[in-house]
Amino acid sequence: AKRLEEVWLSGDPFPVILPRSSQALFLLLRIRDEAHRFAITYHRKRRESLTSRLDGIPGVGPARRRKLLREFGSLQGVGSASLEQLRAVVPDAVAEAVFQSLRDTEHDDGDQPRG
Repeated sequence: AKRLEEVWLSGDPFPVILPRSSQALFLLLRIRDEAHRFAITYHRKRRESLTSRLDGIPGVGPARRRKLLREFGSLQGVGSASLEQLRAVVPDAVAEAVFQSLRDTEHDDGDQPRG
């Protein structure tokens, strides 16, 4: 028995049935794979450019960067944290450096990611 693939189209109540050996199915799979590759590459690049903003701050290395991101959820969360909230997570001098650095960046580029 030949395996068949179901392709669901938006708004249609029933799937289009394609045989595994179909050229149309092969094309759809290649389009899907390329879309996934593109999305993964984009998100990796974006994540690298965003987290690098923390890396340039004195006293913030990989461990403190992870700790800050885990505590506040994202770079935006770290940037919107109060100085007191930052001091609860990292030493005072580092908290002040993070607070000042991310505030300066917000004013420089209108909250746009760098990279």
